[in-house]
Amino acid sequence: MRTTKELFDLTGRTALVTGGSRGLGLQIAEALGELGAKIVLSSRKQSDLDEAVAHLKTRGIEASAIAADLSQESSVEPLVEEALKRLGHIDILVNNAGATWGAPAEDYPVDAWDKVMNLNVRSIFLLSQAVGKRSMIPRQYGKIINVASIAGFSGNSPSSPMKTVAYNTSKAAVINFTRTLAGEWGVHGITVNAIAPGFFPSKMTKGLLEKAGEGAIAQRAPLQRIGDDEDLKGIAALFATDASKHITGQVMAVDGGVSAVH
Repeated sequence: MRTTKELFDLTGRTALVTGGSRGLGLQIAEALGELGAKIVLSSRKQSDLDEAVAHLKTRGIEASAIAADLSQESSVEPLVEEALKRLGHIDILVNNAGATWGAPAEDYPVDAWDKVMNLNVRSIFLLSQAVGKRSMIPRQYGKIINVASIAGFSGNSPSSPMKTVAYNTSKAAVINFTRTLAGEWGVHGITVNAIAPGFFPSKMTKGLLEKAGEGAIAQRAPLQRIGDDEDLKGIAALFATDASKHITGQVMAVDGGVSAVH
């Protein structure tokens, strides 16, 4: 029987993290790398990826990066192919790449809807399918972590400045995709779980943070704070390691308690 420390050890494991050049994706990559995993990051911009890889290497993490625009279906197979060349196999897939767009529902542009849904939902399906078929199902082992959002639990209140019908819809889809895939792929030794962050400072939330102020946003949470650059590490470590070998199809909110009271 392994010790708790051994259950959380990722030495010898490999991970592909999308949207990994900054923010939540980079934080998750740090967590997995610090536990011993070899990391491949992906996002659209090579310059951002280069900075992220350099950052991880200063922390003693073995990492490389592949630029790919996952909103384009044609980018999925080449990304998986190159990641497999570098890693040999993919033990952990973190589907974090995402986008949002703000506009009232009655005026929401169809192309904006498609942009959000293609990246936030379609790419997660396509990438999970490719990694599953190419690496996880043949090896009868895998850990898939989808980054959803507490926005997937509900709509926006009338007083909210958020007008994000596509984003909320997409994250709800990610939540049920997680449950459905977990149900199908459990027989292959693959766990599929989701993290639903609340408010974290990021490029995506910068405008709202400037408009509303950190204090006002923090007041909505029972813990009276917003997320920081280490608050996702614990749940990412759990879902990525054998400490969660009997956990699948679950969604964990990391939001300071917001979803519990709103």
